[in-house]
Amino acid sequence: MGGSAPRRDHHLPAETTSFVDRRGELTQGRELLARARLVTLTGPGGVGKSRLAARIAARVQRAFPDGVRFVHLSGLHDPALVPLAAADALGLHDRSAQPALDALVEQVRERRLLLVVDNCEHLAGACARLAAALLHGTEGVRILATSRHRLGLTEEHLLEVRPLPVPDPDADLSVADGYPALTLFADRAAAVVPGFRLTPANRASVARLCHRLDGLPLAIELAAVRMRVLDVDQLLDRLDDRYRFLTTGSPAALPRHQTLRAAVAWSHDLCTLPEQTVWARLSVLAGSFDLETAEAVCADATPEPAARPPEDGGYLVPHQHQHPHPHPYPATLPALPAQPTEGSGAGARAGDGSGAGVCAGDGSCAGGWSGGGFGVCGRAMDDVGTRVRPMDGSGAGVRPTVGSGAGVRPANGPAAGITPTDMSGARAQPTDTPGTPVRPRGGFGARVRPTDRSGSRVHPAAAPAGATITLLPPPGLRTDDVLEAVAGLVDKSVLCREPGPGGVRYRLLDTLRQYGLEQLRRVAGEEEATRRRQRDWMLRRAEECERGWFGPGQPETVARLRADRDNLRAALDFSLSAPGETLTGLRLAGTLWFYWHACGASREGLYWLDRALAAAPEPTRERARGLWVAGLLAAATRDFPRGRRHATEALALARALGDAAEAAHAEYVIGVIRLFGDDLPGALRHFETTVARGPVPGQHLSLVGLDQVELACALGFLGEAERAVEVCERALGLCERHGEQWVRSYVLRILALAHSVRRDWPRAERHGREALRLKLAVHDVIGIALTLDLLASIAAERGAHEHAAVLLGGADRVWADIDTGRWGSHTLNSVRRGSEERVAPALGRDAFERAHRRGHALGLAELVGHALQEPGRPHPAETTAAPPPHDDTTVRLTRRETEVARLVAEGLANQQIADRLVIARRTAEGHVERILSKLGFSNRSQIAAWMTAQR
Repeated sequence: MGGSAPRRDHHLPAETTSFVDRRGELTQGRELLARARLVTLTGPGGVGKSRLAARIAARVQRAFPDGVRFVHLSGLHDPALVPLAAADALGLHDRSAQPALDALVEQVRERRLLLVVDNCEHLAGACARLAAALLHGTEGVRILATSRHRLGLTEEHLLEVRPLPVPDPDADLSVADGYPALTLFADRAAAVVPGFRLTPANRASVARLCHRLDGLPLAIELAAVRMRVLDVDQLLDRLDDRYRFLTTGSPAALPRHQTLRAAVAWSHDLCTLPEQTVWARLSVLAGSFDLETAEAVCADATPEPAARPPEDGGYLVPHQHQHPHPHPYPATLPALPAQPTEGSGAGARAGDGSGAGVCAGDGSCAGGWSGGGFGVCGRAMDDVGTRVRPMDGSGAGVRPTVGSGAGVRPANGPAAGITPTDMSGARAQPTDTPGTPVRPRGGFGARVRPTDRSGSRVHPAAAPAGATITLLPPPGLRTDDVLEAVAGLVDKSVLCREPGPGGVRYRLLDTLRQYGLEQLRRVAGEEEATRRRQRDWMLRRAEECERGWFGPGQPETVARLRADRDNLRAALDFSLSAPGETLTGLRLAGTLWFYWHACGASREGLYWLDRALAAAPEPTRERARGLWVAGLLAAATRDFPRGRRHATEALALARALGDAAEAAHAEYVIGVIRLFGDDLPGALRHFETTVARGPVPGQHLSLVGLDQVELACALGFLGEAERAVEVCERALGLCERHGEQWVRSYVLRILALAHSVRRDWPRAERHGREALRLKLAVHDVIGIALTLDLLASIAAERGAHEHAAVLLGGADRVWADIDTGRWGSHTLNSVRRGSEERVAPALGRDAFERAHRRGHALGLAELVGHALQEPGRPHPAETTAAPPPHDDTTVRLTRRETEVARLVAEGLANQQIADRLVIARRTAEGHVERILSKLGFSNRSQIAAWMTAQR
């Protein structure tokens, strides 16, 4: 069984901030895509490539009948997973044994779509191979990529994304409002200072600030956030100081890299110590994450272990082998070394110009019997946020003196410059005249910033340059500290806040993640300790999800794991790369069996299990689990010999270890392989034995239920429908007691098949529809395809021929995302062929083709609605219904609109239509929009199907 996955929107990312006009680049991008099949947007980090790519894709999406799909690579670091990420974005569920890239090309060979591949620079080779395969193996697929560097293909057309234009601050600024850089700053500043706008009084300062930031959108956004506590002139002064300080370190660095480094490092400097620590530790997280994950990864206190559910959870009884988490959490944050710089008494904050999580750029943050096995089968602030400077009684800045307790910045020498504070933790600045801060004239030092227990900064006495200091005193970061730090980082635009399954999630931009990782790596062992905490948390979450899998809330569980997919990958990669961690990695990969199998991720699961099994050959329970899971996933890709080999080895190992639960799980896989290897008598005997034995302690209830599903399936294959119904009824009772949906949907489908054998069509249809409803709820794409085939066969037998033809068209479209040959299964293909052979003669070939095309054009929810015949769901009308609104008896197109519709049906894009008819592109776009409006359609493929039906 498998193929479940929640709907994930791989279309265009939602925009959470306004988009600053880039009309020139938008026009260039559209024109390049009209004549080239591979366009790469290149430019430095923080320039807005992702946001621009999304805007270009939005402008051209109507030219692609099969849609636009967005592949996010920022959280992916393994080149082998790039084809799987693209297939996932395209909604494909390949179960073949061929290489992933070959399968992907085959499945999209006849499609006309745009694939946006974002953040290619760290996976350039794999992205180039993906692009080359699609360009050479298809004709209708175009690719829009974003990368800091070109992919290097001869077919590639480049569009350089430059920083936003900035006016000369000393020139006439009367028309400066039209410059995008100034507009971006004003827009983001108004978000934190309501009512802020460009005026003659501030225009020159804003222009100078944007000029200083080289027009880089990310740097401008980071600076604008500081408007909460500074005005524009103060912002400019302090940025100049930070820029001069940071750009002295690497003359070889590109100016724009230095600029971004200055902006990011300054944002880091203005964070409190807990915020800086959390920023650094969060940098090990890939993709988005929730607050629980942030707390588990960043807090020094050991989190409480997840509570084990009662005995009616995912396991029948708790397993006798429990695995404690072997890695204790450190009691305190490891010390960070101070980083000195030459020529300055001020301490350096390391950075490479990667930065903090602002939504980057100019707002981008950017039918037959089938069993269960294969898809049945920081600065101190006062209360109002104003920076505190200690004063004497007259309000003048306090001038510290030697021996007064206030630190003095050295004029020369090796001592570290110390920033003093008052009792509140606010910074006191030494001065040489009242109110004038002293700037270091030379020397070599490091700024030290520990905190007290409340998190307020405390500045200790001078320490030698290069000394190692403790960021936070014991007990280090507590869970509440992490919450406050996350809130502060969101407020400072370091973290992006976004909606997700179960509530709010957060994200660091790549630029900011890299900067945080640099800070983390300044301490020996800190990165490894943080990654281990991240891995242990992912393991804890996976085990909790596995225990609760056979029960209510399965769609929510799948959605959460899908959202955590990048972090699961990071946890697995750490475990299989770090010395001494491989057994835990194997444990995690095996624990996720239900995710790999039920959520359509069998290819990726096999990839991780192959690595883990090779790295951990010792005879352990984890290996027994990994072997049967690998066998199940191999069988799901129709590699039965490999699956049988793994499952047999797992069974022998589990028995040798005395582990009855893992032995029972391995036996299930062996039986499934017999069932689908056409050994029906052997499969029947196998599952009769396992079902009669009953569940064993520690066996997962999902596999207990699947034993019964496969027994009913074998009985049905052998014509024993009455016994099959009896077994299904028992399995339904088990599922209903636990509120389970996934296994229940397969039981219902087998029950529908059994009633079909008995020719009890009303019951068969009722159970089939209920199975389909549940499969849509958990987005089990393979199960939906199988059930549509079954319902089409039932409709054909009942004489609802047009309904059957529409269902066949829809089923064929869903199978196109899985395997157009229905895995080469004789049973599945014979049922589908039998349905068409009954329906087509009854309707006539032309009417059958029209109904089939209507079903083929429906979206998944519309298709299920039609199958369920629910008025609340849009679906095509039957022959007895009134003509649809777009029928040609009620809608007439003009002669020109008819010409345009005919060209759309031929697959031409708007520019090609304009060229063919010798009209402007905008005119062609207008015709297409009017056609869609008149016919009540939402996409070009519906126009094509409608035009074909009129012929």
